Amino acid sequence: MNRGEKVQAFRALHVPGVPLVMPNPWDIGSAKLLVALGAKAIATTSSGYAFTLGIPDGGAMDRATAINHAATLAAAVDVPVSGDFENGYGDDPEVVAETVRLAAAAGLAGVSIEDIALPAEDAYPFDLAVARIEAAVSAALDVDIVLTARADGWLRRSYDQDEAVRRCEAFAAAGAEVIYAPVVDEATTRRLTAIGPAVNVLAAPPMLDRPVSEIGAMGAARISIGGSLARVTHRVIVDAARAMLDDGDLRRLKATIGAAELSALIDG
Repeated sequence: MNRGEKVQAFRALHVPGVPLVMPNPWDIGSAKLLVALGAKAIATTSSGYAFTLGIPDGGAMDRATAINHAATLAAAVDVPVSGDFENGYGDDPEVVAETVRLAAAAGLAGVSIEDIALPAEDAYPFDLAVARIEAAVSAALDVDIVLTARADGWLRRSYDQDEAVRRCEAFAAAGAEVIYAPVVDEATTRRLTAIGPAVNVLAAPPMLDRPVSEIGAMGAARISIGGSLARVTHRVIVDAARAMLDDGDLRRLKATIGAAELSALIDG
């Protein structure tokens, strides 16, 4: 597919009630593996990729690095790729708009922008947060890319879930195709899905014990994994390394996938 076809495919995958499960790889190998296993679309993860660079998540990565990473994933797989581009790598609405345009130029089908003034923990004031999404929407319409507008202030405890809903309502009114308030409860998820645009739900508490079908019944159109797969991988590394280095126990290395099977999945 060319980029235009990927954008249309990505848009069509957002069906309220039948959510797209969108995993977040952190390198070309994990991207190819997830697509081989059936992922119909993938997204970058700012945290997962930051870990590979040995830097913290939350504003430590510059825009060029994030864009280049996303471009390599988009070129490596034949499914839509969305970019997790944090706060758009700047406070000013025009900076955010330029990030959206660069996302399209990098071959991406989608891009997400959040409302946290990184690297600080505070959310942007309401009016500025909306102005930033208005600029992002304008750019997204010009280059044809699916824009996800994120109300992350609840996740960072900058505001409550009612404010997250208010911001998502404003983002929807501005024209965002997907709205996203991470780590909200079922009641708030249902309030979000009633707003109108597609709603992304994060696979994190309180949703991890709910099957995809139940999250779909709340009206969600997409479930993203965020950095969880990367952290699951790091959990395995930490546990196996502690067993080896502290206790001399190599048995955890038995729980591997065969090299031939893995190569076949990644190489296609």
